[in-house]
Amino acid sequence: MSVIVWWLVTVVMVVAYSASAGIVELYWEVEYQFWFPDCKEGVVIAINGTFPGPTINAIAGDTVIIHVTNKLTTEGVVIHWHGIRQNGTPWSDGAAGVTQCPINPGETFTYNFTVDKAGTHFYHGHYGMQRSAGLYGMMVVRSPKETLRYDGEFNLLLSDWWHLSSTAQELSLSSRPMRWIGEPQSLLINGRGQFNCSQAGYFNKGGLKECKFKDKDQCAPTTLRVEPNKVYRLRIASTTSLASLNLAVEGHKLEVVEADGNYIAPFTVNDIDIYSGETYSVLLRTHNPSPPRKYWISVGVRGRKPNTTQALTVLHYAGAPESGRLPFPPPVTPRWDDYNRSKTFSKKIFAAKGYPPPPEKPNKQLFLLNTQNLMEDYTKWAINNLSLSVPATPYIGSIRYGLKPLEYLNFPGKEIIENYDINNPPVNPNTTVSSGIYNLTMGIVVDVILQNANVLKGKGSEVHPWHLHGHDFWILGYGEGKFQPGVDDKMYNLTNAPLKNTVALYPYGWTALRFVTDNPGVWFFHCHIEPHLHMGMGVVFAEGVDRIGKMNIPREALGCGATREMFMNQGRH
Repeated sequence: MSVIVWWLVTVVMVVAYSASAGIVELYWEVEYQFWFPDCKEGVVIAINGTFPGPTINAIAGDTVIIHVTNKLTTEGVVIHWHGIRQNGTPWSDGAAGVTQCPINPGETFTYNFTVDKAGTHFYHGHYGMQRSAGLYGMMVVRSPKETLRYDGEFNLLLSDWWHLSSTAQELSLSSRPMRWIGEPQSLLINGRGQFNCSQAGYFNKGGLKECKFKDKDQCAPTTLRVEPNKVYRLRIASTTSLASLNLAVEGHKLEVVEADGNYIAPFTVNDIDIYSGETYSVLLRTHNPSPPRKYWISVGVRGRKPNTTQALTVLHYAGAPESGRLPFPPPVTPRWDDYNRSKTFSKKIFAAKGYPPPPEKPNKQLFLLNTQNLMEDYTKWAINNLSLSVPATPYIGSIRYGLKPLEYLNFPGKEIIENYDINNPPVNPNTTVSSGIYNLTMGIVVDVILQNANVLKGKGSEVHPWHLHGHDFWILGYGEGKFQPGVDDKMYNLTNAPLKNTVALYPYGWTALRFVTDNPGVWFFHCHIEPHLHMGMGVVFAEGVDRIGKMNIPREALGCGATREMFMNQGRH
């Protein structure tokens, strides 16, 4: 059964609905709690006593108002609404040091924004490494008239979990020399995983023991219960801190229909690769097994040499026994370093009919060379040899009130890549810490070419999933080795390039994307791997600086640094 997506009709329906749009208003308390995410007790950041946080359900055009009270007692907090473009409300983007100050312990900040289009999204902490501590949840924005046809849906929020606290992880990565945090102890599906046991342990003689669960165990898997001969939509989001993942459903094919909140031309696969920051919707068609039975849903590590057991849950057909073992082992995760397989999946993603193609030519071209470096024996990730450190005063506040002069970075020429040996460790490993940002004029077309390179020591190059706040972008293409201007850009897909907000940069290769500066604000663009961002792997775009200077930004967003001092001085006069 093919799926036809009438995107233009959907847009018309969203516009018509927005005239009578609803309001989704929530009150959240964020605090640490003891929990058993993988059957071993740890500490999570919970929202209203739940982990993961509550799912936000809205309809395109709705206004979402969330009052967030910080009850962490010793640290600030912000929440980023991943995939929401924040048109007209950049201070609600939830990026500490970029669009707002952290919410102080005991204080409340109100996020108020419009969800302008349907899609599968999620939210997560964006201060320090609080995403690694479990501050995340799903966000589903539905169309007032969905064009996909299905009988039911499930959310699958994928994450990784360490037994080392997020603060200890931060300290380890910031130490001199760096103490690498290692691979995660567990993978979680909807906040539930298993450490030191496996649901499929009875297939592993001499391996992990079989898990035994008790009633109300917080680590017990959530079963997906289905009827035969039906179509189900699986909304899948990856909020991992480190791991790239692969998801498969035993005995079932998956039709991929949505990526990062945008409909795509449907294609069918046996499994999907999903990188941190990505979301997908897939349609799963059940059959009619006789007798009714259960099937594995497996999630395993890709892109890094795995040292973490698969996460498993069960697709349970109506009428199948409640107890009893599954007859076959779970799907085997593809080899971690089979990058050609990963690229093949990425290159199958094209925009659905009705989506606009990218503009034919850019006005600006920005080359971003990704490297691993040293600064005074601290290990850093750097872009064009600059390792990002956001300032105490959020950029948006400094621009709005004309405070301390910001350092606006020059656009580097193609020689930044041409003159660098991407296949070997850097000859000069030293880097510089910078809070500089790129100034983008409104209404122009910007191309970004991400270039990967060898790591600091030894031979190797890592996958980096890059996420852009405030925008979707067109993925123009992927390539091997160094990007060649005048050659590779002639091969760009300008016909049906997909729109996404997160894209993989593969080892020793390049990825090209294009976006239009049509959303005034200050927007983060960074590797979505939590340790990499913590170590400086990101850039910031100031878009429409003149318009930011006229914005009515809530003072509550800017109660720190130089803006706080300015407000206090104003109060004295």
